[in-house]
Amino acid sequence: MASDGTNTAAGDGDTGNGDTGNGDTGLPFHGDEKATLQANLDRVRDAVLWKLDGLDEERARRPMTPSGTSLLGLVKHLASVEYGWFVESFGREGEPLWFDPYTDEDMRAGPDETTEQIVAFYGRARAAADRVITELPLDAVGRPPWREHSVSLRWVLVHMLEETARHAGHMDIVRELIDGAAGDHRPEA
Repeated sequence: MASDGTNTAAGDGDTGNGDTGNGDTGLPFHGDEKATLQANLDRVRDAVLWKLDGLDEERARRPMTPSGTSLLGLVKHLASVEYGWFVESFGREGEPLWFDPYTDEDMRAGPDETTEQIVAFYGRARAAADRVITELPLDAVGRPPWREHSVSLRWVLVHMLEETARHAGHMDIVRELIDGAAGDHRPEA
């Protein structure tokens, strides 16, 4: 992902920038398998961040379900699982976590955690995951320390695409409950 928000994970000479003619931008409709998976993951990752746009701290962390689901908690969780599935599973060095990712602490924004801190954490997790995606082939095998079996990078990409899209959908509902904003991408300016 480039600093201007455009997707750089494209194949077949397609930079992924610009409109593809059907209202969708940044997807390599003719890219190779890895480029297609990563571009789609980036698309839902960006939707996750969009759900925080324009919210103050109180609304970003407001629990909106009986289980305590909040926008900020979901971003923290997604950062945690990006580190776990991509970084830990493939033996890469990650940052030390200040919470226990094996409990629901990764689903809750603590009182001393700000939106800025959690969004930065998500950015670092994405960058670390992207390094693994770039450096390894899809058939590379890793082993999550919390599982009894190994996984391929291809499996992790598909799993994280599913996980991130699932939580982006949760975030869509939570954000709509907060202020009526809905959709899977930023409206065109």
